[in-house]
Amino acid sequence: MSELTLLSSGHFVAFMVLGFATGIYGTLIGAGGGFVLMPVLLLLYPERSPAHITAVSLAVVFFNALGGSETYAMMKRIDYKSGLMFAAATIPGAIIGALNTAYVPRYTFDIIFGVLLIAATAFLSLRSNIAERTRTVNTYRYQMSRHLVEANGVSHDYTFNPLLGIGVSFLVGYVSSFLGIGGGIIHVPVLTYLLNFPVHIATATSHFILAIMALTGTLTHIFAGTFGEAIDMTLSLSIGVLIGAPLGAHLSNKIQANWIIRCLAIALGLVGIRILVKVFWF
Repeated sequence: MSELTLLSSGHFVAFMVLGFATGIYGTLIGAGGGFVLMPVLLLLYPERSPAHITAVSLAVVFFNALGGSETYAMMKRIDYKSGLMFAAATIPGAIIGALNTAYVPRYTFDIIFGVLLIAATAFLSLRSNIAERTRTVNTYRYQMSRHLVEANGVSHDYTFNPLLGIGVSFLVGYVSSFLGIGGGIIHVPVLTYLLNFPVHIATATSHFILAIMALTGTLTHIFAGTFGEAIDMTLSLSIGVLIGAPLGAHLSNKIQANWIIRCLAIALGLVGIRILVKVFWF
């Protein structure tokens, strides 16, 4: 029996709208959108395996990150040297994470994901001032320096610890691929708080890294045979994110992220509680 029936035209459009919203928000804060999309898919398809759902989410995250990265590239906000270095570190983690998902029962996966959403709620609530923080200059024993000039003429100079970035990127690749969430929700705060990246550069560079990481995880699922018959769902979601991602990148210049992040934190917390309630009481 097919694991997923073909979508009706109405459902196809509905998933396009979901993808559009995911693309806007995921690109706006550089998180890829998977942490928004995955809870929705988990609630919509309680009978699907974790590997199948994460495969769909990672494929959509790839197209989201690809669309957002194109726009950020035109803005000249991507730190390509750092992005390629950190992306290379995510690749082995992404492969291992994608393969490990197939061995986790849906019941256990839902518990892990529900707890993660509640933890993300607490983190985002405490760090909702990420866009307005005052950056401090840190001195590292091993460090690299970057000088970037955006298309609008804004100049950035910053120094960071590459070893810390590589280590964290490996873990981000694993966790992101295992849970199908993209990883930007972890990478952006790390780049900003721990590695001293300017927030706009961190958001854009995170999206560039996500494109490589999510493609790696998606290909791993395809070769492992866990993608299933989800082409229509993936196509509709991907069309939506490709339309929404450039809009999210442009909105990043105009919208203060604080209130958006606070609202997202509340929503993620409620969804996390809903998933856990469903696991333990139904």
